[in-house]
Amino acid sequence: MTVARRPRLVLLGVLALVAVATVVGLVALWPDRAEVDRIADQVSFAAPGVTFPVGTVVEAQPACTEPGRLEEGCGNLVVRVDGAETSVSVPPDVSESGLEQGDRVKLMRTPGGDSADAAYSYFGTVRTAPLVVLTLVFVGLVLLVARLRGLLALIGLAFSGLVIWRFMLPALLTGGSGLAVGLVGSAVIMFVVLYTTHGLSLRTSAALAGTLAGVLVTAGLGVVATSAARVTGVVDESGGILSTLTGGLDFQGLFACAIVVAGLGVLNDVTITQASSAWEIRAASPGMSRAGVFASGMRIGRDHIASTIYTIVFAYAGTALTLLMVLQLYGLPVAQLLTTEEITQELVRTLASSIGLVLAVPITTGIAVLVIPGRDRHPEPLSG
Repeated sequence: MTVARRPRLVLLGVLALVAVATVVGLVALWPDRAEVDRIADQVSFAAPGVTFPVGTVVEAQPACTEPGRLEEGCGNLVVRVDGAETSVSVPPDVSESGLEQGDRVKLMRTPGGDSADAAYSYFGTVRTAPLVVLTLVFVGLVLLVARLRGLLALIGLAFSGLVIWRFMLPALLTGGSGLAVGLVGSAVIMFVVLYTTHGLSLRTSAALAGTLAGVLVTAGLGVVATSAARVTGVVDESGGILSTLTGGLDFQGLFACAIVVAGLGVLNDVTITQASSAWEIRAASPGMSRAGVFASGMRIGRDHIASTIYTIVFAYAGTALTLLMVLQLYGLPVAQLLTTEEITQELVRTLASSIGLVLAVPITTGIAVLVIPGRDRHPEPLSG
């Protein structure tokens, strides 16, 4: 087969330039650790003397059943903490969550005055055991089914979390450009994750190039749509807390960063599939023209686009189900619901990610077709 040398050199050259730019951006945007610590020191999570001991539930009273009438002890937990038993009032949703004797809860202990005893209040339920079990089941199944590739994927996932926690979040907190931080952090993640999980190959390089192109498209559309829709970037109380604690944050920039990060997973999924499809089609049909390989790859891509868009929409519907229920109770026309900040933000996020996803399919397929081996005009007949 004829090897497409020039397109391959161009692809690798462009990726090398992007890698250099990513490293430069990482150095330029790396957060000042002293500034991060200074901001954190100014934030007081609790008043001086307040502690958060863990206690064991001795008895869980059922929630109050009659509105407007508080039955004695209803909705309370009797908890053994610090060597004694104490009764703690909890919200109805906590009472109905299934807490029972032996469960562990975290309390907030507020010291009293000179002669008063300390006061306890409910802070949260200790859920370590079920989360650890669920995580171990997930990791075990990934390793059992995907084996080495699954292990590499888990390593890539851990690295992605490290980049977000150690670089992106501190950089945003110290005033870094949301768009720049999102692009640089995403590039770092994709370079490491794709090559670690799928190996150093032209196939992976084609997928990486398509992913980076999709990220750029998603980021550009996100910035334009955010500005055009006058999205504030603040949708819940966490935005107000950040504004109070740090000050000077560009919430529209933070929203642009969120759009970029939100699209990484589906972009990675689609682009690696398209690149692999081009190579498999060429292996199965060595005599097929590049145009034919592209057409076959796009038929696969169209099916993938349809299923992935469903995934994006259903994922949002699932995470925002309670919000959607509240909005339905308001009884407002759909046109008015679309103007609310909550719905507008999710529409911008979903549509920008989806457009980037759709365009990444032909881009990745085209790149892969250009760098695969050329057609064999005298292919050997298939045996059997």
